[in-house]
Amino acid sequence: MPIDMRPAQALKLWHDVSLATVRENGPDLSPRQITVLLTVYLEPPPHTVRGLAEKLGVTKPAITRALDTMGELKLLGRRRDEADRRNVIVHRTVEGALFLEHLADVIVDKAKELPR
Repeated sequence: MPIDMRPAQALKLWHDVSLATVRENGPDLSPRQITVLLTVYLEPPPHTVRGLAEKLGVTKPAITRALDTMGELKLLGRRRDEADRRNVIVHRTVEGALFLEHLADVIVDKAKELPR
């Protein structure tokens, strides 16, 4: 079902969600890190460093840096692909799923507060 939203409302929603996440003192993820995280959770696996780099149009080192941070936060995990040791498989974690569930709740709550 499409959502009818004006550009000003979309920006306010983005602002309000960003502000809420900053105020919660949770992980301070960059837009690239959030995009990697959402890609891994919303699109079917498997996910590789190479595949994520291609999808986002960035280098493999850029993905690796993003994954380093998210790995420290336990939002995503990595392991070597046993079938092809050149590949690194990126996988979901419980902590990452809980983080995104909370983020989705914040988005829904803030969307309800938008002026009509």
